[in-house]
Amino acid sequence: MKTRITELFGIEHPIIQGGMHFVGFADLASAVSNAGGLGIITGLTQKTPELLAKEIARCRDMTDKPFGVNLTFLPAFTKPPYPEYIAAIREGGIKIVETAGRSPEQYMPALKQAGIKVIHKCTSVRHSLKAERIGCDAVSVDGFECGGHPGEDDVPNMILLPRAAEELNIPFVASGGMADARSLVAALALGADGMNMGTRFIATKEAPVHDNVKQALVAATELDTRLIMRAIRNTERVLNNANVEKIVEIERQKGASLTIGDIHDQVAGVYPDIMLKGDMDAGAWSCGMVAGLIHDIPSVKELIDRIMSGAEEIIATRLRGLLSGNAAQVGRAA
Repeated sequence: MKTRITELFGIEHPIIQGGMHFVGFADLASAVSNAGGLGIITGLTQKTPELLAKEIARCRDMTDKPFGVNLTFLPAFTKPPYPEYIAAIREGGIKIVETAGRSPEQYMPALKQAGIKVIHKCTSVRHSLKAERIGCDAVSVDGFECGGHPGEDDVPNMILLPRAAEELNIPFVASGGMADARSLVAALALGADGMNMGTRFIATKEAPVHDNVKQALVAATELDTRLIMRAIRNTERVLNNANVEKIVEIERQKGASLTIGDIHDQVAGVYPDIMLKGDMDAGAWSCGMVAGLIHDIPSVKELIDRIMSGAEEIIATRLRGLLSGNAAQVGRAA
């Protein structure tokens, strides 16, 4: 399947594995790239630029296919040394960077001078247009369903994607609620050039996280996520657990006076305990509503292969059957 995204990034399938904290290591990124998608190493999971350089080198030993690095620009307790991280990316020969959070405009000259293609994660049409204006090569349009930070507009992908298609000239992928062949076909029908999956890739054999995390995703339904930090306009969708319930109660008590310090212990530095040690109540961790569509833990290749074969079947059989008047003979495609 060829789209503007496969052509832009030199990949076989229009499927991107978005950056995820303490998930986007070389193990997962290389598996996605080897399966024909675009794997992404999460830059800031590596505590220093030097460690990122080593992780990039490790990924190169595991795949000869294109892969990228995520850099997230979000409010943080300590600002990372972004120029040094960009230098490690450049020196590692990376040609694709996924940026997220705040606008990457300040760092675009350094990225473009290194011949790097930039895909920026956006939660609104206006932010997508800004990304286009500052020179981003593509955008990942994140609907309200997504795990992590969905922005503050609460617009789901059934509206956001066609609006993006109406306004953008650069390629874009759908993110948020993406899990299977149906997701890909729907994204393409709504105007996207592919899809970005985060949460779904956590529940794969190669994802370097504790099995408790994967089992939690299989057990979860679409009703098991919560939105936190709305009062400080840093909204995050997370999987519910004991500490998330504590956050919700603190937010209820504090109301508009909430500060990040009030919930620091529940959101800061918790990812190693969750992702690596499997302590599912250690704190809040990003998870999309798509958990309701996760029912197994396949290998990355099995997942991508069945998405692509399923998408082709939906397009060639079910949708074509509707056009030809043979809808009664067409079964439900999954």
